[in-house]
Amino acid sequence: MGQRQALGWLLLLGLLAGQVWCLYVLVPGAGEPYFSGQDKVAHAVLFGLPCCLALLLRARLVVLGILVHALVSEPLQGLLTSTRTPDVWDTVADLAGIAVAVAVVLLARHRLERLVAPSGGTVGLAP
Repeated sequence: MGQRQALGWLLLLGLLAGQVWCLYVLVPGAGEPYFSGQDKVAHAVLFGLPCCLALLLRARLVVLGILVHALVSEPLQGLLTSTRTPDVWDTVADLAGIAVAVAVVLLARHRLERLVAPSGGTVGLAP
């Protein structure tokens, strides 16, 4: 495993730990949100970023785990915490973040494949 891949896995582990901390440990603040929909954006980012990185690392089982966690996290919050209430729209935001991550990675891979010629060279450049 190369140094870049090892750093990617370390960052992924940190993102997943942060996701768990935010969903199950962090107590929601009492004040007003900075903007309307802030909670939904946070949910999308909490699931989208680690999914994006897992896709880049080609860690399909981790992506599957993130997807399953998105589906069960709201019921778990209701069962495991006294400060959170399950919200189906949070699950929708989680899944939207995952969908955006998949779309971004697929688009990036597609564009990269179009730039690189089958011979391994770059399209439009002399060998």
